[in-house]
Amino acid sequence: MPFWSTDFGQDPTLKDPKRKFRFKVEFNGINAAQGGALLWYASSVTKPSFTISTAEHKYLNHTFYYPGSVTWNTITVNMVDPVDPDITATLSDIIVGGGYSPPTDANSLGSMSKAKATNTLGTVRVTQLDSDGNMLEEWTLWNAFIKDVKFGDLQYGEDGLTETILELQYDWARVETTVNSSATNGVGGREFFKV
Repeated sequence: MPFWSTDFGQDPTLKDPKRKFRFKVEFNGINAAQGGALLWYASSVTKPSFTISTAEHKYLNHTFYYPGSVTWNTITVNMVDPVDPDITATLSDIIVGGGYSPPTDANSLGSMSKAKATNTLGTVRVTQLDSDGNMLEEWTLWNAFIKDVKFGDLQYGEDGLTETILELQYDWARVETTVNSSATNGVGGREFFKV
């Protein structure tokens, strides 16, 4: 029975559909001094997605397509920039921890590495919650690192909050859900991604 035709007042065990505003984002590389792993200042996040490439085979006047490799797309996290913790300083620490430092002389030979970049950011999790704050769906990004940072714009005519936009690259993502799906007949769906 569709959720919109159900009498929620008669059955307290019924669940709302997943809602966009019930989520949390965590970077476990951020320590308590930097505000902690839970990004309570995250205002929006894109969920992981992927693209499957296709290969084309022509035979006479027919064209056949075959699935190829899977490429995971970047995610974007929008964050309000609080004064404490200072997200600008925290992101600067993460980038420096990843191996970047401005050159000071000809002997400045250090550079970023994947191991350092993923270690300083830590495990990234995006969790959708129910109305009681319990996990419905949790995405874990493998080997995530910062690809792009935009520290926002300033303008005299605006009184909105300053936002920082962060783009993350990762190798793959896995999802864990609280409900088994019967729609896939045991193939694909939750089990394909489940940790």
